[in-house]
Order: sequence, then structure tokens, then C-alpha cells
Amino acid sequence: MEDDQIINNEEEQELLTLTDENGNESTFEYLDVIEYQGKEYLILLPTEEPAQIVILEIEPVDEENENYLSVEDEELLNAVYAVFKEKYKDVLTFED
Repeated sequence: MEDDQIINNEEEQELLTLTDENGNESTFEYLDVIEYQGKEYLILLPTEEPAQIVILEIEPVDEENENYLSVEDEELLNAVYAVFKEKYKDVLTFED
């Protein structure tokens, strides 16, 4: 994935706290869910600096629950990130 940083120009933030497999909690700003090749990907921005976006695959568990899986495939990450950048090119400022 590219090392672009995102400057969010919107005032309102939706925060999510996720717990990893080791019990560590991290807080993220929810940016969007992007659908790509039949799967959904959660786009998050860590609340701690430096802020690089995080892309997680959404894996439905049942009607009310879902798991978030890290994506290891660099090409897939770049493709999902490109869709996100295109969708928000007029709303967010992306820095290289």
C-alpha cells in the first residue's frame, strides 16, 4: 500500500475501538466500507500519529457480528486503496 497520509477535512468523526488477537485495543476513525471483487473492506484511520489508513477485510459471522481480517496481499491492498482514493478525491486531501 502506498505511504500516503490522509488529511480529513470533515469535522465529525466516528470512532471504533478494535481488539486484536492478543487483547490489545486500538482506536480508529471509521472512513468507509469499500466493496471490491465481491468482498467488503473496512477503511480506518488510526487516531494515533503517524496516521496511515488501515484496510481490513470484513468477514460476516452471523447477522449481527463480523470479524475484521488483516489483508496481506499488497496488490489487493493497493487496489482497494485506489478505489477509496477515487471515491473521495473531491472530499479528502491525500498527501504523498
